[in-house]
Amino acid sequence: MNLDFMPSRRLALYMVKLMVSRSLAVLVALVLVLLMLDLLGESGKILAVEGNGEADLWRYAGLRLPMLVSRFLPFSVLLGCLIAFAGLNQHSEVISMKAAGLSAHQILAPLIIAAAGLGALLFAFNEAVVVDSARVINAWKDSDYEPIPPDTGVYTNVWLAQDGTLVHARQASGRGPDFQITDLTLYEREAGTVARIVEADRALPHGDRWMLEGVRRYDAGMNLVTETARETALPGIGPAQFRLAKVDPEALDIVTLGRTIADLEAAQLSTTAARAGWWHKITGPVSTILMPLLAAVAAFGLARSGQLLLRAVIGMALGFAYFVADNFSLAMGNAGVYSPMLATWGPVILFAALGEAILIRSEE
Repeated sequence: MNLDFMPSRRLALYMVKLMVSRSLAVLVALVLVLLMLDLLGESGKILAVEGNGEADLWRYAGLRLPMLVSRFLPFSVLLGCLIAFAGLNQHSEVISMKAAGLSAHQILAPLIIAAAGLGALLFAFNEAVVVDSARVINAWKDSDYEPIPPDTGVYTNVWLAQDGTLVHARQASGRGPDFQITDLTLYEREAGTVARIVEADRALPHGDRWMLEGVRRYDAGMNLVTETARETALPGIGPAQFRLAKVDPEALDIVTLGRTIADLEAAQLSTTAARAGWWHKITGPVSTILMPLLAAVAAFGLARSGQLLLRAVIGMALGFAYFVADNFSLAMGNAGVYSPMLATWGPVILFAALGEAILIRSEE
């Protein structure tokens, strides 16, 4: 048996070309279909806002496209590997490679290296493009597709609790002294029920309090609504608490998210979901390396046995099971049931071991 890791450069390039070309073709087709369906579902909401038009539909599509590419690239690599392996098997090319002395691991080695390169590109793409798109589109969605300030650190639908008062900020934006809140609502509770509701058009930092503008106060006991131009409220709550109350790992790059986790720790707030999101920024691209291993079940075995389609279905089922397990585990990590590292690395290690066990048992 040939013990070189990749004994043939030409064969390695040939297999990498097959896998990459088919993966990109699947990715383009898959993303275009999903983008069209997503746009059909959201176009009515976008155009329902006065002033929005065709340009806003194109803007939504442009923001949504990188997110779809990021999410479905690993799955596209899985399908691309399955298509490439099925073709190689059908034309007895895998049999020829094994007859030349190549082991199953040597056949897979070029594809795993290529998948690692795609994973590195995906990580860079996520950090450079996807986080910006996610931040803007999430804020735009939470604002019901109404105009939002340009990239100024927008936080939407933020909830806080202070001494029995629930605080809801529909939109908070800005940095430093320019921080402001739009559509602020305070639910003041007494004896477990809402006694007063205070609504403000805008709130600005004012010392250790907030200056509320355009205030409307509803008193449940008196069934009375009063209005005032300005008043102060929320002593002891600073802008940082609104910023840390809602941390979206998808909308933050890995460095900023790490700093945010440190801020959460300093404020003695839970960091479980943020840490799980930080680790998932690494394990998401790493999962691309798993795809050739999970798809390898379609590469081996005689095509004339009539089980090629069954093997391809099994490979697809393994990949689909991985994505289900990954999402479930991440949800458990966000809920604090699993530790962040177990929630993110557990599915990767489990399915890597499973794919390796199947490959060794069947081929090695």
